[in-house]
Amino acid sequence: MAAHRSGPLKQQNKAHKGGRHRGRGSAQRDGKGRLALKILSKKVRKELSRVDQRHRASQLRKQKKEAVLAEKRQLGSKDGPPHQILVVPLHDRISLPEAFRLLQDKDTGTVHFSEWGSTHSFMLLCPRLKHRWFFTSARPGELHTVLDMAKVADTILFLLDPLEGWDSTGDYCLSCLFAQGLPTYTLAVQGVSGLPPRKQIDARKKLSKTVEKRFPDDKLLLLDTQKEAEMLLRQLANQKQRHLAFRDRRAYLFAHTADFAPSEENNLVGTLKISGYVRGQTLNVNSLLHIIGQGDFQMKQIDAPMDPFPLNPRVIKSQKDPGMAMEICVTDAVADMEEDLKVLMKADPDKQESLQTEVIPDPMEGEQTWPTEEELSEANDFLKKSSKVVKKVPKGTSSYQAEWILDEDGESDGEDEYDDMEHEDFIEEESQDEGSGKEEEEEYETMTMGESVRDDLYDDNVDDEAEEKMLEKYKQERLQEMFPDEVDTPRDVAARIRFQKYRGLKSFRTSPWDPKENLPQDYARIFQFQNFTNTRKRLFKEIEEKEVEGAEVGWYVTLHVSEVPSSVYEYFKRGAPLIAFSLLPHEQKMSVLNMVVSRYSGNTEPVKAKEELIFHCGFRRFRASPLFSQHTAADKHKFQRFLTADVALVVTIYGPVTFPPASVLLFKQNSNGMHSLIATGYLLSVDPDRMVIKRVVLSGHPFKIFTKMAVVRYMFFNREDVLWFKPVELRTKWGRRGHIKEPLGTHGHMKCSFDGKLKSQDTVLMNLYKRVFPKWTYDPYVPEPVPWMKKKSLWLHCAE
Repeated sequence: MAAHRSGPLKQQNKAHKGGRHRGRGSAQRDGKGRLALKILSKKVRKELSRVDQRHRASQLRKQKKEAVLAEKRQLGSKDGPPHQILVVPLHDRISLPEAFRLLQDKDTGTVHFSEWGSTHSFMLLCPRLKHRWFFTSARPGELHTVLDMAKVADTILFLLDPLEGWDSTGDYCLSCLFAQGLPTYTLAVQGVSGLPPRKQIDARKKLSKTVEKRFPDDKLLLLDTQKEAEMLLRQLANQKQRHLAFRDRRAYLFAHTADFAPSEENNLVGTLKISGYVRGQTLNVNSLLHIIGQGDFQMKQIDAPMDPFPLNPRVIKSQKDPGMAMEICVTDAVADMEEDLKVLMKADPDKQESLQTEVIPDPMEGEQTWPTEEELSEANDFLKKSSKVVKKVPKGTSSYQAEWILDEDGESDGEDEYDDMEHEDFIEEESQDEGSGKEEEEEYETMTMGESVRDDLYDDNVDDEAEEKMLEKYKQERLQEMFPDEVDTPRDVAARIRFQKYRGLKSFRTSPWDPKENLPQDYARIFQFQNFTNTRKRLFKEIEEKEVEGAEVGWYVTLHVSEVPSSVYEYFKRGAPLIAFSLLPHEQKMSVLNMVVSRYSGNTEPVKAKEELIFHCGFRRFRASPLFSQHTAADKHKFQRFLTADVALVVTIYGPVTFPPASVLLFKQNSNGMHSLIATGYLLSVDPDRMVIKRVVLSGHPFKIFTKMAVVRYMFFNREDVLWFKPVELRTKWGRRGHIKEPLGTHGHMKCSFDGKLKSQDTVLMNLYKRVFPKWTYDPYVPEPVPWMKKKSLWLHCAE
């Protein structure tokens, strides 16, 4: 009897481990000579001990703390720019002159007034606190002014009402400022001391609850007495600064004074001299300058005049009375500017950035050369092969006779079937009441109603044409929600001509589509980056590491801007702020901008694609006509006809290159001249290859239904259209898929096969797609709208 021997599949149990840890010798025996993998890295990573790690962390904390303190000390100091503060009253009952009177105390420091137009501003110099402030103001009703000045303000001082906090105008202004990006801000309450002592505590508690919705964990300061104003100034001076990304990487300047020198050839164009303090980054004369709301310009030179608002002014002692000292006033400083004027930099034509915004297209660039003889012979051979058709003909038929014989195979069965259907009787029942033509007489009572004067005044201010247009938009938006992308096939134009630019896709997500195919003529005018992300990273790295020659941050300079229209200077003289930003390389060039936006909840008016809108994109303000598309990670993005309220969409426009991050605000100009906020978001990318695909859905109805076959009508109205769209796949609203088998008759009826039996109430659909492009309507000039407060008061006056 043979003994049992275990096979190769015998269970192998783990061996018992004798000790807690394996020795080095056993590990080497188990490894059998194998070595551990080497880590490939460019930088040698040195492992630090725990003590060194703690020391390194403390050093990093110390460096960050010192950087924050250095930034605090520089802002408003003698070597840095003045601390610019924008005062925004958020309620009608707030007295702005009273707030300025408390801040302009002579015991605190020296006050220098400067008035330009309707906006009052002043400089406050406080040697005791070693700080200088520049106060400006803007009303919430002047929305674009508030937004533009908030782009350059170091701190925004919001003045609140003790009872309500802010009114509707102030709430709307806060929504816009939050969407754009808030710098450092402070909240001050004016008028608490005017309330009865018993109501002051309740008012402050109620106001704190109201403010928590917008500003959680923020303290409320009072501004009713001189002591409270001094505490407010100390808070403004010692506050940690918040950064706005779009302005930290660019040099910018708020104009304190401006002068215009017309050119000899044309009085409408000349040199604009802008004076102010450099902020953000070092300003190079060879870079371009963007004036908000006006456009891009070149600089001739940069002058460095004497600072008109020094923190420690020069003191001149009188020769007759040595004990008597006199400070140099601002007017004296301005008078001495010409003597102390120093030219800092002049533009170098070889290094200066060009103002070219568009590519000049060559019309002959896309022309094809004359084909060679070999190409012509290959084309003829191909045509001969493709033109050969196999036909069944009687014996002895010549090739000439065969051309006249028609191939009717496959058509007779369909025609006979269609004729059988035509002979069937379909009776339509119509129920009509016999007495419908006779109207029964009813007795009515007559009453005399008094005419309402208010209604008459209200009707006078209603624009009937605008109301009709708005009603039509609401209907179109409602139809788009109920029947997305569905259109009616025209009967006067053949569908193959009406939809000749459209194509069918097997799958919208996976089917290929070449982004360089059938581009419009406007694409020959724009610039495109080979890799936009790498270019952006390289430029931002150069800003951080490379030293730039020019006017340093905090210097008071005068910029000579060339070829500026005289309207810009007139705009400044009327009281509007003049704000200039330096441009990074390539930011003057036109390209395709993509922005992610969400609908503003306070506006429900329908917004159609390709309507002209007003954009606040980073530091720019301009007009453009956008496209709306879905925000997805695919290579194709479906076009949206309206700006929907439930999801975020991508807005595509032609515009100047802007490197993100940058906030985006969309406004729409109403018929009364006001601008209303409709959407907020951020800049996504600069990419002309992002494809926006428009979908059109043609619908048909089942006429005869068999097992998996059906006769569909009303999708097309002639036989040629059915044959033209035969390769396109069909679908139904209930999930069936199919295709066209053959046309029936000459009225557009067609036999279709599906993957299952249709229901009689189902609808047959055909999806067609084409790529769409935005309209070139970019306009950098945006005039100031009608103030919201003024328009509201006019409406209330008419209602009364």
